[in-house]
Amino acid sequence: MVDVSFEGREYAPFGPYLVGREKIREFASAVGATLAHHHDVAAARAAGYADVVAPTTFAVVIAQRAESQLIEDPAAGIDFSRVVHADERFDYARPLVAGDEVLTILHVDSIKERAGLALVSTRCEIVSAADPQDRIATVRSTLAVRAAETNGAAS
Repeated sequence: MVDVSFEGREYAPFGPYLVGREKIREFASAVGATLAHHHDVAAARAAGYADVVAPTTFAVVIAQRAESQLIEDPAAGIDFSRVVHADERFDYARPLVAGDEVLTILHVDSIKERAGLALVSTRCEIVSAADPQDRIATVRSTLAVRAAETNGAAS
């Protein structure tokens, strides 16, 4: 099962991650975000942005890279094959725009065990790599990790 002693951990900044114009366009197409400022530089600039703007949920691409620090740590006890994504929330100070170079600080806010599940809640603070005091977005995520089965029953 998940090691509850990981609750409260803060990881070193992960990155930098350079937000790419084509990554934004590909993500926008994949999620059906059809607004012109997600695809067209001229439309984005006409709307007051420096470049194309990422759809709100694009931040998950960045957050999941940082969350890998926890998930891939064998001592954490997270078997990713037993994970169900339970919740995701986004809070923006400003939009992510192509050309942004960011760092992500992963916080393990809580780990609760209930009925054969470990609920792991994380918070990823996405900040400017040039000025880590410049918060861009916060991504809060909850993963439900099912207990391993033994003889057909969860343990």
